[in-house]
Amino acid sequence: MRITEIYISIQGETQYAGLPCTLVRTTGCDLRCGYCDSAFAFHGGTDMSLDQIMAEVARLGAPLVLLTGGEPMLQRELPELAGRLLRGGYRVMIETSGAHPLDTLPEAVVRVIDVKTPGSGESHRNRPELLRGLRPGDAVKFVLVDEADYTWAADLIREQELGGRAEVLLSPVHGRLDPRKLVEWMLRDRLPARLNVQLHKYIWEPEARRV
Repeated sequence: MRITEIYISIQGETQYAGLPCTLVRTTGCDLRCGYCDSAFAFHGGTDMSLDQIMAEVARLGAPLVLLTGGEPMLQRELPELAGRLLRGGYRVMIETSGAHPLDTLPEAVVRVIDVKTPGSGESHRNRPELLRGLRPGDAVKFVLVDEADYTWAADLIREQELGGRAEVLLSPVHGRLDPRKLVEWMLRDRLPARLNVQLHKYIWEPEARRV
């Protein structure tokens, strides 16, 4: 597999925010969202065997593992890695763009589907069937550039009744959308969602790597 980095930190987002977590960041992405904060993972990286990845995860020692990118579903061996991690006793999550099928993943992997809003420039890549397949314990994330993105996301959340089927996360683009404004909209509309700020960007410098 092509890997950009493997490191331990806290999980900065999602329903597991704040927990110690090993992040396995794969290399390569076929989307180009306008607000992307991990473009460094588009190219480069290092080829690692599954044994090498498993050894590094074991060395770091966190019981929670996030498979991220880039776009992890572009890696052919990703489902096999997820299965090995589960058999090793780890809790495994994947954060994926929502542009690729997830049916090859082991059932126990927690899916975090990053639905692309119009402000991303990539909303045409969304796969509606992935939302229909959400399960309790999974999450759907909307990264929001502005109020127009919020309105678009709120309409979809209601139409698909997402709040009753999975964790709904609303993420303001750091430095572009004030979280206080987003909270005002959420409370005004009684939206069944969770504010999802990127904790690591408040603990460390926003542009810091491997945190």
